[in-house]
Amino acid sequence: MEGTMVLAEYTEFTGNFPSIAAQCLQKLPSSSNSKFTYNCDHHTFNFLVEDGYAYCVVAKDSLSKQISIAFLERVKADFKKRYGGGKASTAIAKSLNKEFGPVMKEHMKYIVDHAEEIEKLIKVKAQVSEVKSIMLENIDKAIDRGENLTVLTDKTENLRSQAQEYKKQGTQVRRKLWYQNMKIKLVVLGIFLLLVLIIWLSVCHGFNCTD
Repeated sequence: MEGTMVLAEYTEFTGNFPSIAAQCLQKLPSSSNSKFTYNCDHHTFNFLVEDGYAYCVVAKDSLSKQISIAFLERVKADFKKRYGGGKASTAIAKSLNKEFGPVMKEHMKYIVDHAEEIEKLIKVKAQVSEVKSIMLENIDKAIDRGENLTVLTDKTENLRSQAQEYKKQGTQVRRKLWYQNMKIKLVVLGIFLLLVLIIWLSVCHGFNCTD
């Protein structure tokens, strides 16, 4: 829709949905780039308004609003790709039905076939946004407590220095243990060689070893 003129529409059902949607369109706030939902007779009329164009989908109220908005986002992206740059500004009422109607049908089929996957993706995005909000809130609280970035940086440097010191001490301990172990091995080797020498001398003395 451009203004209050419907450029393209698609529906597989009969009824007064188009006329109700047109009435809702008249009630849309003048603010741009917004999302609105109206409820009527167990159905939701969902609108996505951006850059002077309004995208609308009618759905049963049992369908989540997020799914409807996901459909509108896909339709909007495709519409701007095809008719962006003022290409649709000269179109008359419903003149894009033949060309863009099948496109809306394809997007509708995709949303229905992948509704579960889309809902999971929406939940993940919501969780990411929530985590982001919590992180920003924690940063604000830290700033309120006077924990500026300099203090936080100093704490980080101290932790890194301590870690390096622990690593250095660990290396020294391992080296000391290696030297002690090597010293024991050398002592044992020396005792063994001494015993061999004593035995050899005893044998030679008993047998009068001479050249």
